[in-house]
Amino acid sequence: MKSQRTQSPSHSRHWSYTLQGVASLLWIGQTWCIASVVARLMATQNPELVTAPAIDMVWVLQWVAAIALLGAARAALEYLGTQRSYVFARGVLSQLRGQFGQQLRQSSPLDARRPTSGEITSVWMEQAEAIVPWLARYQAAQWRVVIAAPVIAIVVAWHSWIAALLLLMAAPLIPLFMAIIGWRAQAVSEEQMQSLGSLHGQLLERLRALPTLRAMHAVDATAQRLSHQGKEVAGKTMKVLRIAMLSSAVLELFSALGVALVAVYIGFHLLGELPFGSWGTPLTLQSGLFILMLAPSFFEPLRELSAVWHDKANGQAAMQRMRHLLGGLASLPQTQPLEMQGDHSLADAVSLNTAPSISLVQASPRLHQLRDTQANTPPHATAVAPVDVFIPAGAHVAITGPSGCGKSMLLAMVAGLIDLDSGHVVIDQHHMNDANASKLRQGMAWMGQNPQFFTGSLAKNLHLGRSHTHQGASDQAVLASVGLADVATEHQGLRLGEGGSGISGGEALRLALARLAVNTEAQLLLLDEPTAHLDSGTAQQVIRTIVQIARHKTLLVVTHDPDMVAAMPYVLQLDGHGGATWLVHPEEVLV
Repeated sequence: MKSQRTQSPSHSRHWSYTLQGVASLLWIGQTWCIASVVARLMATQNPELVTAPAIDMVWVLQWVAAIALLGAARAALEYLGTQRSYVFARGVLSQLRGQFGQQLRQSSPLDARRPTSGEITSVWMEQAEAIVPWLARYQAAQWRVVIAAPVIAIVVAWHSWIAALLLLMAAPLIPLFMAIIGWRAQAVSEEQMQSLGSLHGQLLERLRALPTLRAMHAVDATAQRLSHQGKEVAGKTMKVLRIAMLSSAVLELFSALGVALVAVYIGFHLLGELPFGSWGTPLTLQSGLFILMLAPSFFEPLRELSAVWHDKANGQAAMQRMRHLLGGLASLPQTQPLEMQGDHSLADAVSLNTAPSISLVQASPRLHQLRDTQANTPPHATAVAPVDVFIPAGAHVAITGPSGCGKSMLLAMVAGLIDLDSGHVVIDQHHMNDANASKLRQGMAWMGQNPQFFTGSLAKNLHLGRSHTHQGASDQAVLASVGLADVATEHQGLRLGEGGSGISGGEALRLALARLAVNTEAQLLLLDEPTAHLDSGTAQQVIRTIVQIARHKTLLVVTHDPDMVAAMPYVLQLDGHGGATWLVHPEEVLV
């Protein structure tokens, strides 16, 4: 199955952008009203400029009311357009985050190229926010340029073709230099975001490993490396800011030049020194003022576009990071495809209500995407040969063999955590495929060598948000069954920190076992080295707890522990070359 890549939603145009463009056009009406009033007032002081009747206050108030009404309409359209564009941008961001989460869910956790959780969190939560101003501000400013600037140029050309020509001569230089600067800005923004995400990932990993760093006296060296990375991020951030300032300076230069040329022409034209450029009829004071007030408005959308130009660079860089951060990772079987979701007959029939049997038929994991990048392994080569094995329903199996022979991969194939390169896996007569994977996983419970814990109460870490709970026993009884009675009674209200801080390593392992006990739907238990790094006394307690929890269930345990092997009625040895030998295989299943 191919890994789903984050798709770019349709966001190029939205009706709210049109509202903001129309709001900009209302300024033309306001400008005409203002020019009319100013010209009439000046006519009363110097009647030789224009021939006009005397002015009265009623006439002035009428024009002032028109200016106020146009201003109110402009403000209302601007507010509504801005508000809706931000709502639209938030909706697009939510859609992208949903696609990113789906892509993350569909990627195999066994892929060695999988980014660190800190880097994923940085891209998903922090860097993705740069998409909002890109869509809400930059796209709106771009649409203003498309609507307002051409209309203003046409209106100016209606009165004076030479004034419009001066504006159009300065305008093309602005997008040209902005495009040149923008190419560099986007590249620098991508570098800055990549460095920032890497810094966050490194910081989170170092915080998790802080006890080890202290034990190895490597805290100072780690702090120096993080400080060096922080300085690199700061340097790249300053590059982004310098480019943004340069873009703004270029726009201000050419817009000021264009407005100055128009002002010079209008002034000399009204003085009679430049009588051409007005379609045969000299410009009046009203039309001259009208053009002078519209000239800055012609460049205003371009200036706004320049002010938010870095939003585009940051937004596109964030979009690229969300698209490609998880691209190419190994996939795993998922829920049934969209075209099959209308028919639930097959999916509803798949459930593990009793201990299942397991069959691996020429099954080999797809590892060409997981290989070491330094190795010269050809594409589609697998490190584990195909395996043929049948595990009876309700069997408790210890899986042994030398390191690297594929023990953990066998568990991963059974759990559907890695896609298959060949063969197939059958659990209780149901194939592990896209249509069945979700239902089959609901009947499984996994316990790795390093169980994950999250910040929250003991109960939340026990149930992990599952709606179904144990039946006939309380949380305290379940915790007591795995040796955590003291924790349940003496530390009521205990909140765990990230990674399980607040409890010891042995208690964390017992809490992971309690998760298996509390999950009543799990009929297939998959455990990977549950007694690794434990002393012999604690390991014996864990073994007894596992056997008790796995009663009437199918249990697969990857282990090198002789005591764990001795406690299992079935022992399967892998050799890494496709060989799977039963060292212990009783005729009847003991449960």
